[in-house]
Amino acid sequence: MKLSLKNKYFLLRHGKTIHQTEKKDITYLYPDDNPPCILLEEGIKEAHLAGEKLKQKNIDLIFASEVLRVRQTVEIVAGIIGYDLKKVIYDQRLRDINWGVFGGKSKKEAWAYYNNDILQKFGKPAPQGESWDQCRQRMIAVLNEIENKFENRNVLIVSHGDPLWLLEGYLKGKSNEELIHEMKNNQDIKTGEIREM
Repeated sequence: MKLSLKNKYFLLRHGKTIHQTEKKDITYLYPDDNPPCILLEEGIKEAHLAGEKLKQKNIDLIFASEVLRVRQTVEIVAGIIGYDLKKVIYDQRLRDINWGVFGGKSKKEAWAYYNNDILQKFGKPAPQGESWDQCRQRMIAVLNEIENKFENRNVLIVSHGDPLWLLEGYLKGKSNEELIHEMKNNQDIKTGEIREM
């Protein structure tokens, strides 16, 4: 069952970084790599393209993760759509999933902790990190605050892959199994992609 919302939402994932290319088998550190992860040339192009697509959407509010790759994406998009950067609301709850002790390690090692049973990641946090359920709860908390404070607004949320995938699933009333099916079939949100809710 889909939720009925007071606002219209646009979910945007940051542009491409080294973690989608030569480091695609390595998890991010939390909240960011050291030095921080930046947009690649292709990621900058993706952000420009997203900005162009959002030009006609009359964005009233932007909420975003404060992590550098997201900030860079937001700056490009805001410049294109004419949104005042000082009005962007940065929120740590919109950060990427915290892989805890597996941050900066191989994804293979991280998934081995779950005995390669992906569904376990919903309820079982990585040591010193979080589970998908915990990540989803913080995304929902932000959404609920926006819903309680505003109505009839076009809201852009700029974040990371897992948090946006989980939030979209929540908004569309998808089960954990449906979300996993989506991920396995490469239907989760891509870098620079916008999903309209």
